[in-house]
Amino acid sequence: MKDFLRQLWGFVRPYRGRFFLGLLCGIGYGLVNGVLLFTVRMVVQLVFSHKTDLHTQLEKAPHWIHPVSERLAALVPEFDAPKADDTLGWVLIIGAIPAIMLVRNTLQYLSIYFTNWSAMHAIADIRTKLFSHLQNLSLGFFNKASTGDLIARITNDTQVLYGIVGSSFASAVKDPVTIICMLTYLLAANTTLTLISIVVFPVCIVPIVIFGRKVRKSARAVQEYNSDLTNLMHESFTGNRVVKAYNLEETVSSEFRSITKKYVSQMMRVVRANEIPSQMMEFFGAAGIALVFLYVQHSMQFLPKDQQPKSEDFLTFVLAIVMMYPPIKAFTRLHNQVHQARAASERVFELLAIQNTVVEPTEPKMLHASHADIEFQNVDFNYGEKPVLRNINLTVKAGQLVAFVGQSGSGKTTLANLLLRFYDPVGGVIKIGGVNIRDVTTRDLRNQIAVVTQETVLFNDTIRRNIELGRPGATNEEIIAAARHAHAYDFIMEKPEGFEAVVGEKGMQLSGGQRQRLAIARAMLKDAPVLVLDEATSALDTESERAVQVALDELTKGRTTFCIAHRLSTILHADVIVVMNEGRIVETGRHEELVKRGGTYQKLYELQFKS
Repeated sequence: MKDFLRQLWGFVRPYRGRFFLGLLCGIGYGLVNGVLLFTVRMVVQLVFSHKTDLHTQLEKAPHWIHPVSERLAALVPEFDAPKADDTLGWVLIIGAIPAIMLVRNTLQYLSIYFTNWSAMHAIADIRTKLFSHLQNLSLGFFNKASTGDLIARITNDTQVLYGIVGSSFASAVKDPVTIICMLTYLLAANTTLTLISIVVFPVCIVPIVIFGRKVRKSARAVQEYNSDLTNLMHESFTGNRVVKAYNLEETVSSEFRSITKKYVSQMMRVVRANEIPSQMMEFFGAAGIALVFLYVQHSMQFLPKDQQPKSEDFLTFVLAIVMMYPPIKAFTRLHNQVHQARAASERVFELLAIQNTVVEPTEPKMLHASHADIEFQNVDFNYGEKPVLRNINLTVKAGQLVAFVGQSGSGKTTLANLLLRFYDPVGGVIKIGGVNIRDVTTRDLRNQIAVVTQETVLFNDTIRRNIELGRPGATNEEIIAAARHAHAYDFIMEKPEGFEAVVGEKGMQLSGGQRQRLAIARAMLKDAPVLVLDEATSALDTESERAVQVALDELTKGRTTFCIAHRLSTILHADVIVVMNEGRIVETGRHEELVKRGGTYQKLYELQFKS
């Protein structure tokens, strides 16, 4: 529990000024509640008895509370009521009640405002840090993680933490002060009635303890089912073509209903754990008041008249009890809210605790990839127990177009991922210009490598913004020039909005060839000395492939290019072709050499061109 609160406080600390101001206003709110009770009692006495006897009443308090009662008596003046025709005097006296209520409500508003202001900024910082932290994790993490779960942790779980900071912390300070003020007044006013009214209070502790144990487990389950729902929605929306093509609408809906049912079941457990103790608290509060009525009724029959409770005393006494039980009720909920927040915080801080497997160098070196050779020296890699790359030794000369071919799973894309440091090899080194890429910051490394992949990633923004991602801040002329070089300018200008046309989610407003040419334009704008083409044309039809291939030929000029190819027709002109099989390099050479050699490449060539 301490660790959870300490971690949470780390995000609230920058806003502690307003946070503590909110808590201070909450304390003031609790104290003013006590002032309100004294004021109501005095007004009732002045209206009906024409004088106050607060000092006399406080002198009758038990000896063990005398220090408190004496201080209260010193703070509150004792005076007679104004004359019957003194309208201004009566307005001032009776108007004290709404005036104090105004102060009370203002303090409560400021308490809520300042604590919620601090909570919103703290939770915004948690979300920002969590999002940024996830962005910096390696590709291996995202290969295993669930997108819906990550979204749920950033949004829903942090929202639960907002509740604990925004309201629960304030209640933890405000409500006890209110309870203490009410209880002090009650004990000073009539110790016997007070003890009778709270005799049932210890019974309330039992359901709080019982249900509190169940909340944390159920709250964790609620968050996890919520993640499952988010993930299912994400998959069904992004994969809606497959859902419709295979008539999976009812299957997906059935799964959604099933998870929702489990979510509701766990959520109702949390509701029960929150509400049953609260409702029992109200019942026991009413039982306490009923016991007081029984005692008063009994005293009216058997006690002397001067010892019987006065009507104004009893009125304010019942008012104090009514005002005391709501904060007690809220305070009991705090126990469960903390358990809910703890369950959510575990899921949030678990992510923050994940370390990036691609470690940044403590003393980074500068990288100059332009006109630099790239070397793979004894590189080994695996995703688990199964080896993916084995003893890769390869030197790529500056400016060369090197093509990688082989069956699926032979390690072609993994080699490119290692070059980009999406992963680090488990053995061997990769050097650019003689510099180990582990000694270079990933930002510096990736700034000097442009990538065009088979699955083009476009964002739901304008064409201009999608191209500009290659080099943020590029001028309009540079963006247009990149589009022209990528042979994308003509189809862009055919659209009514031109460069301001929105491409839709994942670029679905464009054809496959158009999306690829925008990706090439982005790479053109980046103007990096090293280029990685990962099967950039394999998903295109023949006509689109030709248009994209022309753009790619333009892009590769003067750059060291790694081309991962499925269609051999696109790499016949490569300076070097690297043939891979089961994680090893089995052949290297130009197209003509490899065909004459009659090895693995020749077999691949015959399969594609002579079938």
